Amino acid sequence: MSSKDESIFSKEALMHTDAGKDILKQAMLRSERYKQFQYYKELADREFPRFLDRFVRELHSSIINDDDPLSTLGNFIREAEPDGFVLERIFSMDAIKVEEVRSRLADVDKCRDRVLRLLDSNYVKMTYPVFYALYDGACSYLNINASDAERDVLIDGHVIAIDLSEPMDRIMDMDEDVEYLDDYKLICPYMLKIARRKISSIGKDILEAFEQGFRDAKHGQYKDLILKNNPTAMDEESMNECYKKYRAVMGTAGRNMVLKDSPLRRIFYHGMARAGESVGCANEIEDSIKGRVIKVPSWPLYYALNTGDIRLAFDLTFRKSKIYLDDALIAIDMLPERFSTKHFLEFMVLSVRHYNEYWYRRVKEYDLNIFTAGLKER
Repeated sequence: MSSKDESIFSKEALMHTDAGKDILKQAMLRSERYKQFQYYKELADREFPRFLDRFVRELHSSIINDDDPLSTLGNFIREAEPDGFVLERIFSMDAIKVEEVRSRLADVDKCRDRVLRLLDSNYVKMTYPVFYALYDGACSYLNINASDAERDVLIDGHVIAIDLSEPMDRIMDMDEDVEYLDDYKLICPYMLKIARRKISSIGKDILEAFEQGFRDAKHGQYKDLILKNNPTAMDEESMNECYKKYRAVMGTAGRNMVLKDSPLRRIFYHGMARAGESVGCANEIEDSIKGRVIKVPSWPLYYALNTGDIRLAFDLTFRKSKIYLDDALIAIDMLPERFSTKHFLEFMVLSVRHYNEYWYRRVKEYDLNIFTAGLKER
């Protein structure tokens, strides 16, 4: 597995979780699950630098060749939020600032640096090999003879769309890469344009599914932003609405790895959506540890506000992650018996289980008073 912190999947880390021990056992026995995992990991490791080069080249070209970047940014702001007011306040820049940012990003090395920072994302690194496995499995099962070039365009588009959440979150949270936030503001609309262009080249139904997923993700992102300003308004329904940003983006990407109409589309959506939500729970625990304050909004904060017990809040969040992941396993069980990459998907669920358990164990090592203090400040 890959993640922002490679030590999470070190041998030492794996030995400290039940899922990790199972991973080590399968690696030692060279199980079919492990062999498929190793194949797709090596494939992703080879392909990722090529994807990076394509992404940087297209992003850089889009930015320097735009005659009206200020309008491009304004159009993105209006599209990205239902009423536009909040994002306009956060994202907007005047013409002088936009030109300053564009001049900076005209340096291809600086543009590449920003892309590398944005691709340093758990969702990108953990799901990149999954898309290859889903695509291969679907093409094999449905007897689709598709080219590697078509595969690359499809996967590139969806990975870029998933990665769009990184600059959006960093801009709104202002807790990471603060010195680059203006650059990220200008990059966002071009990321969306590139993703759309690639996805639209595959087919009309693929694009329509993407657009619906993007609308749902915008709703989840907007709900997230509203709750940031009023965390005590969190309830289970509003948290489920926030999680649309995981369900919609990850689920739609999974669905679109199937190039023609098939029940596989619904199965892939189900599995990827639930796996994304499960990782979301662990990310909230991870962010709370690193920020030394419970993330707003998040399941840990929701449970803490309703129980008054920080330790119980993290316990319940971990249980929530297991519920999501068990549902992802149901999707795998729905796959046809002869689905060729099923073993890989089972191994990936095991890897997510280890990832979640790793951060849950880490938070239990901390003095929870640091979180209590952060909670009282609210």
